[in-house]
Amino acid sequence: MKRTILLIAIVALLIPATAFASGAQETEKTIINFPTAATTGAVYPLGSAISNMWNNKLPNVRASAQASAGGIANLNMIADGEAQLGVAVTSIMYESYNGIGSFEGRPNPNLRVMIGLYSNPNQVVVTQNSGINSLKDLVGKRFASGAPGSTTEVETSIHLKTSGVNYPDALRVQYVGFTEAIDLMRNKQLDGAWIMAGIPNAAVTEMLSTAGGKLLDIETSLIDELQRQHPWYSAYTIPAGTYPGQDKDVVTSAIKITICTDARVDDDVIYAMTKAFWENFEELKATQAPLKQVDPKETVKDLAGLPIHEGAARYYKEIGLL
Repeated sequence: MKRTILLIAIVALLIPATAFASGAQETEKTIINFPTAATTGAVYPLGSAISNMWNNKLPNVRASAQASAGGIANLNMIADGEAQLGVAVTSIMYESYNGIGSFEGRPNPNLRVMIGLYSNPNQVVVTQNSGINSLKDLVGKRFASGAPGSTTEVETSIHLKTSGVNYPDALRVQYVGFTEAIDLMRNKQLDGAWIMAGIPNAAVTEMLSTAGGKLLDIETSLIDELQRQHPWYSAYTIPAGTYPGQDKDVVTSAIKITICTDARVDDDVIYAMTKAFWENFEELKATQAPLKQVDPKETVKDLAGLPIHEGAARYYKEIGLL
């Protein structure tokens, strides 16, 4: 009888201790703030799908995708410790890492690549009746170069300056995002807009189908010059039929887009998140159109010499990519 009472007492003591341990374990989740891009593009829903997958597969991670102004804003949040992940192209990542360009005097040596995704093409949409057939024709035109602090606005600047256009002074620039640009084009208050996003992009579809837009080719000579000055650029073809009324291939430039992170995020956490992404890649790809462009074997290529996070590198070494 005494032994029974003793056992009951021990069990009674253990139950709250176990419950406490379980509750404590939940509080040890690593919080991952994950800014992506505007809600109208392909990147925000992609980030949301990836975050949901991590939350379902990794009990010690709580990831939250957020809409944002784009790559520059994401990189600033990572540098300031406000975000643990972000989406950005390698060009502005290179600038952030080295403290040049848009990040002059503010290098972030902790910036790391986690996952190289796909080439992100520049998409220049102009109205059919604008008379614009090349980037040089944008002089004097009403043009949306992207929201302030966005990757798109940086791309507009680099391309136009490289083509000999005095940006922004030579244009009637409006610093607005995709959604605002659609309405302005519909109302004939805008001659064109620059969009950098995976294909197909909803804003480009809207501009071509409801605002009288067309996609502009970027000259191969300009792409060659861009590659000479900035080796992260590549030539890219938007296949005919990608968008309504697009009856021919469109040649443009592109840069690799990545999921980037901070070197200070725990190696084991980044390892687990990288592994979970690739082990669930086919399932994600089934619902996320941008991932259809991703070649897993190319994930660690064309990264502009940027360092890969130690946790991610561990996984890539395991599968023979590093």
